Amino acid sequence: MGGHNYLNAASIFTQACLYRIEGRMGIAFLAITILSFMVSLCKSDDQLTPAKPLYPGDTLISHGGDFALGFFSPTKSNVTLYVGIWYHNIPERTVVWIANRDSPITTPSSAMLFITNSSNLVLSESKGHTLWTARNNITTGGPGATVALLNSGNLVLRSPNGTVLWQSFDHLTDTILPGMKVLLKYNGQVAQRIVSWKGPDDPSTGNFSLSADPNSDLQIFLWNGTSPYWHSGVWNGAMVAAVYQRNTSSIIYETIINTGKEIYIMYSVSDGSPSMRWTLDYTGILRVLIWNNNFLTWAVLFTYPSYACDRYASCGPFGYCDAAEAFPICKCLDGFKPDDGLNISRGCVRKEQMKFSDEDSFLTLPNMKVPDKFLYIRNRSFDECTEECRHNFSCTAYAYANLSRASTIGDTSRCLVWMGELVDMTKVRGLGENLYLRLPNSTGVGKGTNVMKIILPVVAIMLILTCICLVRICKSRGKRRRKEIQNRLIVQYLNASKEPGDENVDFPFVGFEEIVTATNNFSNYNFLGKGGFGKVYKGMLEGGMEVAVKRLSKGSGQGIEEFRNEVVLIAKLQHRNLVKLVGCCIHEDEKLLIYEYLPNKSLDAFLFDATRKPVLDWPKRFNIIKGVARGLLYLHQDSRLTIIHRDLKAGNILLDAEMSPKISDFGMARIFGGNQQQANTTRVVGTYGYMSPEYAMEGAFSVRSDIYSFGVLLLEIISGFRISSPHLIRGFTNLIAYSWSLWKDGNARDLVDSSVAESCPLHEVLRCIHIGLLCIQDHPAARPLMSSVVFMLENNTAPLPQPQQPTYFQWKNHTTEDARGNVENSLNCMSITALDGR
Repeated sequence: MGGHNYLNAASIFTQACLYRIEGRMGIAFLAITILSFMVSLCKSDDQLTPAKPLYPGDTLISHGGDFALGFFSPTKSNVTLYVGIWYHNIPERTVVWIANRDSPITTPSSAMLFITNSSNLVLSESKGHTLWTARNNITTGGPGATVALLNSGNLVLRSPNGTVLWQSFDHLTDTILPGMKVLLKYNGQVAQRIVSWKGPDDPSTGNFSLSADPNSDLQIFLWNGTSPYWHSGVWNGAMVAAVYQRNTSSIIYETIINTGKEIYIMYSVSDGSPSMRWTLDYTGILRVLIWNNNFLTWAVLFTYPSYACDRYASCGPFGYCDAAEAFPICKCLDGFKPDDGLNISRGCVRKEQMKFSDEDSFLTLPNMKVPDKFLYIRNRSFDECTEECRHNFSCTAYAYANLSRASTIGDTSRCLVWMGELVDMTKVRGLGENLYLRLPNSTGVGKGTNVMKIILPVVAIMLILTCICLVRICKSRGKRRRKEIQNRLIVQYLNASKEPGDENVDFPFVGFEEIVTATNNFSNYNFLGKGGFGKVYKGMLEGGMEVAVKRLSKGSGQGIEEFRNEVVLIAKLQHRNLVKLVGCCIHEDEKLLIYEYLPNKSLDAFLFDATRKPVLDWPKRFNIIKGVARGLLYLHQDSRLTIIHRDLKAGNILLDAEMSPKISDFGMARIFGGNQQQANTTRVVGTYGYMSPEYAMEGAFSVRSDIYSFGVLLLEIISGFRISSPHLIRGFTNLIAYSWSLWKDGNARDLVDSSVAESCPLHEVLRCIHIGLLCIQDHPAARPLMSSVVFMLENNTAPLPQPQQPTYFQWKNHTTEDARGNVENSLNCMSITALDGR
């Protein structure tokens, strides 16, 4: 019997018949029984009942067809069988969960998965030998339980009244699926583990596992047996994190919840994403995989550890893995040298013996995955954390972070200090944090840093003086020659690295003659629109590409700085919800920007036009809301730089042929580098009504300023009213006051635009209003980050905090004379041009 293929339904049934059919049965009865069995095989559903067990050859298919439950063999020999769950709609069998991983079936002909009278799910083989049991831990008995395979891949045992008695998502094997609640800690103890297979064809418990750190609530470990193999680095306090995958246009969300009693993590993906899974394989590598329908294979998105020196303590004490290099290698910290000649894997030692004192300085090491074996000190400010380390002569380093108030229990700070050796450090690309390494004053490292602080400003001043001299030389020559040199300097300035990340920007310059030809010499027939910075024309470049050309007027408020800002930013940004820059041109006094042509007008042209707004039904409006949110998430978090737009409004949201949104006009945008979280300015730019209170009144801006503008825009999209249209909303100063009044009175449905009120899902639009009010909270820290906003928009069941009453502003129309002070008002002197279709 061992040589038979037990996955063949007919042969399995024949084997079963040999055990069960008496010799006196007729051939006719046997034929009828075989026929009825084969018919039942063709009828797979998503449930098991006490009267319908599962046999080898049977499958349980989830309602949506994504997953299947059945018997399988990991090898071609089919000597042993397992009960598992795999992707049903993927040609390559990919097992994501196994019931009896350490108790394989050796006599398949008698195997059966069934529900007992006491509502337990049992796998047994010959003579009733039990291999595996899913125990009902809620009730002690009672018939009528059912087992269902959900389309999430979760196998659920339910009582007749629907109570979940047991589910496979609570009993992990080697795979995490979207929607799983992975319980890391329960009452301070490690709760669940992800455990690898033992080999490529052996699903039994392997050597590698993934679980929470037993000594703290701040990190996750990958273990080889009982030894640490990799650690995640400490938690930064974020409740929701999101990663945008450009190739698949998918967003992966990571949600961490700390209730005080439980700490758990959940992964989810945006709507329409391909199948995705997190798998710990038998080699000790945690892989994040996504299904590629084009190549019919699993593509690897991330791996942990990612390289050899990323393994735990692979660089030894005081050594770190430099993953910012093209080929990650071990290095010693500043002030240290290899302990064993050139073999850095043995660790590093100080170049000279030293004694710590209260006068010691700290060297900042940016973008680090901080070491393991830290001491967590609660309720400390940054200065207090520094002093904790300075006055303890055993302290060799410290790290500090401000945590999100919404994601922590009690303490909003995180002070970590290290005593003695520093083990398992990695320098990463822009995703780490500052580690402050203790150094004695005698090392001179701090002095060198101070010297650089003096040299760099001197060099910058010399460069500025050189540029001034060159301009004066140019003025002494003829006008034509002066213009040529000036334009050359402008081009050099555009290519000069001034902001972090500008180093490798390739500016797409287009000849002025080509633009003149493309726009029919800027004819009125090609005219699209006009704004405070100039006019926009439709053009046709060589090759038939349609473009929109922004021709900045000579008296425009947008100077070289704004022009460079817009070119630099859009040339570096690539996202489907951001307008694409095709090229730019500088010719004598002309400054031109060439964008992709979008046939539909900007959002405000539809939203605030009574005759055109019916085109924007609710599904289109909701897609626009989510598209703008994804674009902002990319600007704030997923691009190489942190970018603050500073003038997000309906007029700067362009619509393509499918009415998909694209954020435009980056002339006022600002780049944040390193760990910068906020900046101040005395030159407030943007549009009144969309400005956050702290920006409009104090000049302080951050990513939270854009989130405030997004909240205003969201309320406009829902209501069809402008933020500054009190004449349309009697008795209220603006749309914010009107929205809050309806919300607090329980009449938020009255805010919905009458053109879509009858057709929109009420729960969906009320959720959007709720999110909009959260985004316009007065205090910046109370506004959710864009990763949380996108998560809340994509997940209808995610809980939302209650908003507080926002401040109401009544904006007045300032004169041009007023705008010459500290504030530039885009309603008159700074209106941003919309690239409208004709």
